[in-house]
Amino acid sequence: MTYYLFKPIFINRVKGFISLIRPFTLLAPIIVSISIMISSFYYLGRYDIYSVFWNTILPASLCLSILNAASNSLNQASDIKSDMISKSYRPIPQGFVSIKEACILSIILYLSALYLSTLINMAFTLYVVFISIFTITYSIPPRMKNFLFFNQLWVAIPRGFLGVLASWSVFNYNLQLLPISIGFISMLFLIGGSITKDIIDKEADKINGTHTLINTFGNKKAAVISFPFLFFPFIIIPILINNGIFESYYWFLTIFSIPGYLIFYLMVRDNSKRKFLENTSAWTLMYLTYFLFAISFSIITVSNSIV
Repeated sequence: MTYYLFKPIFINRVKGFISLIRPFTLLAPIIVSISIMISSFYYLGRYDIYSVFWNTILPASLCLSILNAASNSLNQASDIKSDMISKSYRPIPQGFVSIKEACILSIILYLSALYLSTLINMAFTLYVVFISIFTITYSIPPRMKNFLFFNQLWVAIPRGFLGVLASWSVFNYNLQLLPISIGFISMLFLIGGSITKDIIDKEADKINGTHTLINTFGNKKAAVISFPFLFFPFIIIPILINNGIFESYYWFLTIFSIPGYLIFYLMVRDNSKRKFLENTSAWTLMYLTYFLFAISFSIITVSNSIV
């Protein structure tokens, strides 16, 4: 009898800890980092990718994924007041996991990511440290999440700019214009794209003193403000080509200005949460666009490096 009573509690706690790290969002650091690492590898003129995939690329991408998981767990621990209002289904509001346990899990994950980074190289470790600083200060005092505009930067800089440079540094830690430009484009896109995550939380954030574009200006005005960041980062690619920073074959990446417009459209038109995900269609499309941008960049770089 005790076994049957204990079993659902145990299952709920396991599901709770899994939910803390938000598995779907971990696809971004995995897919993007692997794509950038492969690009960097071939860009150096090396072709024996199978010799480094398991012992270098996979551990490095796992490191960045664990770092994201640590950030997710810490964010849920610090967002309990908002989550009680807008996301009561999360494990902490339901009582499956305590705030203390979420913080402990976050610390363990941060330390694990830091340890894994030391197995790659010093440059990669430094980027992991910088990313950690941004993600930690996003959730705890001074809690940059509460400050208008800064909350977008504190998402875009580590996940876009620093994330790309960290991935590139796995094989090539020299600061070159190509990865810097790709990182900058990614950062600009995420400055606009990160707004999509605030749609569901707009009322809860406002009550708890978190100032976002959504709860400050409303959906439509916030969408208009974010639109240049969703659209124009990809439009500047021809300018980079004309100035010799990008090779001409990267022109294809301008196509990602199209989903940028669709994200804007969905932000204005659709505010409902998706059944199987934790946010809106605009948020989902933003993630998918970032995936495909990184994958496309990798395919173009690799295919033109082996010609």
